[in-house]
Amino acid sequence: MRTVVLASGNRGKLAELRAMLAGLDLDVAPQADFGVADVAETGLTFVENALIKARHAAQATGLPALADDSGLCVDALAGAPGLYSARYAGRHGDDAANNARLLTELANVADAQRGAYFYCCLVLLRHAQDPSPLIAEGRWYGRVLHAPRGAGGFGYDPLFLPEGLDLSAAELDHADKNRISHRGLALQALLQRLHDERRHHAVLP
Repeated sequence: MRTVVLASGNRGKLAELRAMLAGLDLDVAPQADFGVADVAETGLTFVENALIKARHAAQATGLPALADDSGLCVDALAGAPGLYSARYAGRHGDDAANNARLLTELANVADAQRGAYFYCCLVLLRHAQDPSPLIAEGRWYGRVLHAPRGAGGFGYDPLFLPEGLDLSAAELDHADKNRISHRGLALQALLQRLHDERRHHAVLP
């Protein structure tokens, strides 16, 4: 089984990616297992940040690296919190504070203007100097609720009502969420690219 280091310390992302990759001959190990700390996300786009994180993890471990950069983009807030979703309220990874700030920002916004989408960019580097990384993206459309619903998921899931559904992202069954979410769609696209490349040469060392 080949090991791929996940360039993230987010346990929610790790759990989702491991579940979605369960059928492959890959062991997704968090960078913390190798003593690798987070790197500064200085990019101006999701893909730039994902590349920065994947390259950092690959350089530190000598292993192929998978990075995810994702966030919630709200129409009424000109795409915010966007790149800063994980630290919207100031402290990185404080889901409760981030959700509270989002509700405050949208306090007087009607349902029709609460459109939003989750975005995910996945980057797979075969090695730190990989000149042609595999890059895939996914978007999950919906709107922001007026109050949190559900105890599952993480991040903004309790506030996100996916388009066409009556359940928030935090109320969905894990398997259902993984199939239709931004991360699930990005991973499906990435797996298709892996499949295409494997017909011609080995993708991972």
